[in-house]
Amino acid sequence: MVKKKKKYLESVGRRKTAIARVRLFTKEKGKFLINEKHLKDYFPTLDLQETAQAPFKTIKSLSKFGVSVLVKGGGPHAQAEAVRHGIARALILFKPDYRETLKKEGFLTRDPRAKERKKFGLKRARRAAQWQKR
Repeated sequence: MVKKKKKYLESVGRRKTAIARVRLFTKEKGKFLINEKHLKDYFPTLDLQETAQAPFKTIKSLSKFGVSVLVKGGGPHAQAEAVRHGIARALILFKPDYRETLKKEGFLTRDPRAKERKKFGLKRARRAAQWQKR
């Protein structure tokens, strides 16, 4: 039985309600697609682009990989951080030595904070109606 060598490394990144399925290609270098759009088209602001590319800049390998991401849910900032989380996890699959560097930067920590649900009888999750004496 012959084992097939995988064409890509796959992992999942999450932040709030955003979920990113990340695929790292070792042969297609320099390509960065998010939902089949280029990085600059999907994340128009420089801040979001830098957030998504942060793991590559940390390990100094920005053009060594091709990246394809399917991301859904959440807002743009949560999606960028979900992409960052997924890329960091995929890089560890590629080379486990990167773990220490990426962990120190905080890219491997899944940020679980999400909006609390609204409770009945209240205006928001915890905000009650203002109490009046008279």
